[in-house]
Amino acid sequence: MPRAMESSSKSRKESILIKYAVVSRLLVLFLTVLWRSFLQPYDTSAALNPPCLHHRDVPEDSPPLLVANSVSKTLENSVVWDSVYFLRITQCGYEYEQTYAFLPLLPFFISLLSRTVFAPLVPLIGLRAVMVLSGYVVTNVTFVFAAIYLFRVSVIILKDTEASFRASVIFCFNPASIFYSSIYSESLYALFSIGGVYHLLSGASNVAVLWFALSGCARSNGILNAGYICFQTMHRAYEAFYLKRRFCLSVQVLVTGFIRCVCICLPFVAFQAYGYYNICHGHKLDDELRPWCKAKVPLLYNFIQSHYWGVGFLRYFQFIQLPNFLLASPILSLAVCSIVSYMKTRPELFTSLGFQATEKEKRSSARLYSLKEVLEPDVITSSNEVGSRDIRQRKPSRKKDVTITTNTAAESNSPEASGYFSADVLPFVVHLGLMAATAFFIMHVQVATRFLSASPPLYWFASHLIASPKHSKWGYLMWSYCAAYILLGSLLFSNFYPFT
Repeated sequence: MPRAMESSSKSRKESILIKYAVVSRLLVLFLTVLWRSFLQPYDTSAALNPPCLHHRDVPEDSPPLLVANSVSKTLENSVVWDSVYFLRITQCGYEYEQTYAFLPLLPFFISLLSRTVFAPLVPLIGLRAVMVLSGYVVTNVTFVFAAIYLFRVSVIILKDTEASFRASVIFCFNPASIFYSSIYSESLYALFSIGGVYHLLSGASNVAVLWFALSGCARSNGILNAGYICFQTMHRAYEAFYLKRRFCLSVQVLVTGFIRCVCICLPFVAFQAYGYYNICHGHKLDDELRPWCKAKVPLLYNFIQSHYWGVGFLRYFQFIQLPNFLLASPILSLAVCSIVSYMKTRPELFTSLGFQATEKEKRSSARLYSLKEVLEPDVITSSNEVGSRDIRQRKPSRKKDVTITTNTAAESNSPEASGYFSADVLPFVVHLGLMAATAFFIMHVQVATRFLSASPPLYWFASHLIASPKHSKWGYLMWSYCAAYILLGSLLFSNFYPFT
């Protein structure tokens, strides 16, 4: 009966969350249209659309690329910043070297929708406008699914439906909301990274690998999701080798984990090889080769980020960039506070990378520590039989029973057993720390707002602060921050002004 009530409560919360997610997307789109109608864009060059470099013979009966009407003009004028690249790649493929910084998953979905579901609209508003419409549909719909998966992951990790719901609602109105409703890859990345975590926690490891690999097709930082597999493999191998003394099983765990990590990184590596083949292959003279083609490891993505956008370690630490550091300071402060709070509350657990977790925590439903699902069914059965036989044979004293019961109750009632400070949150905190350090020291720091926006621990920690009576003022500050950045982002970004 309690389980049925809990399941019903989760279903209700999920239904309400879907409404919040849809309303948040409609709100952002409304604000975008509103600000665009009131202000003149700073840069109108995005409306330019020269013919593709690789010109092909177009049949006379082919659908028009552009149609001069108000709907098509409104859609085409909404394409700003990186959206220009994604639409250009969808239309013409990878023409220039710098376009290889934008991974192909979003252009693929845009092309798929524009040529299937929305193909009947092409004669009415033109192919380019249909591609723009397809892009908006892809990003906004996938955002809704990302919010659902965040709620499901949060329920498994936090073991608190209310806290999970609060965290998911904060995600619906997160400070980077404008990018989740524009033709950007943030929504796809959030869906496949968070969805991959959900499948990993549910025991479908191979499905999780596929989703993580797709997140790497959306954004380059998707390959960091292999860290979850590494964390799980590390603990399972430790348990197999040191606790169960089964060398062969530990080798099996390590090999399986390694193969899964390779599969996650493979799409990104394959895309780099694709760029190398298109740009470097076939040149007979070394003078014609681009500098990165001659490197021992010809990694196109790193060269593009460094050469075209000046991305590199400490290269953004200039006095002139101080406003951008201020713009990113709220999200970075939230990330640092969430990591430091976890470290202070669970110092031994954090420094030991989870090896100091209690047995109860390791047996949790999150499947991040336990080796149980790897073992063969007959081994599990025999282990259970041996355990039950030992229980029947053993006759502990009443005093020991009371002690064991008391310790178990203390573990279950401790604040660390569930919620933000549980052992299950540790790999997410480590992942967030790596992402935050990358954003602060290497990237254009203002991008941190959207770069970190798909990290679940940010919303779990925010939910924890809001629910805590001691930190009630932080709840108002949190919502004010989200509201301000939604308004500011929709105003600046939609009119081609720098935001993040």
